[in-house]
Amino acid sequence: MSPARAYVALGSNLGDRAAMLALGLEGLAALPETVLVGVSTVEETAPLGGLDQPWYLNQMTALDTALTPALLLTACLAIEQRAGRTRDERWAPRTLDLDIVDYGGLELVLPGLTLPHPGLADRDFWRRGIDELRNRGR
Repeated sequence: MSPARAYVALGSNLGDRAAMLALGLEGLAALPETVLVGVSTVEETAPLGGLDQPWYLNQMTALDTALTPALLLTACLAIEQRAGRTRDERWAPRTLDLDIVDYGGLELVLPGLTLPHPGLADRDFWRRGIDELRNRGR
């Protein structure tokens, strides 16, 4: 499989948020058949979902990966788990959240993965991060 450009969003609102983003970046950069080609500026955002919780630090990454979308998802979930992520409640605070936002423009629906990510239209900070990475490549 030839590499695809994937955009993976990182977010954290528990613990040392900057350290959690760094842990996520390290994990993504270490993936097989994957090159981390860009990282956006970190942005602080209000939490989504209406729960009272701390603000998030968010960052967008660009990866060139030969991993399939399903394998990339499995790898992202493993990185989250290493960071202490639990999935007790929807929209709950989290140590680290990795979302595959886009994978080579592919439209796909699998259990646990929809591409492009259905939240992309509602998250300006994701679109700003992707735009920043795309503009940097010009």
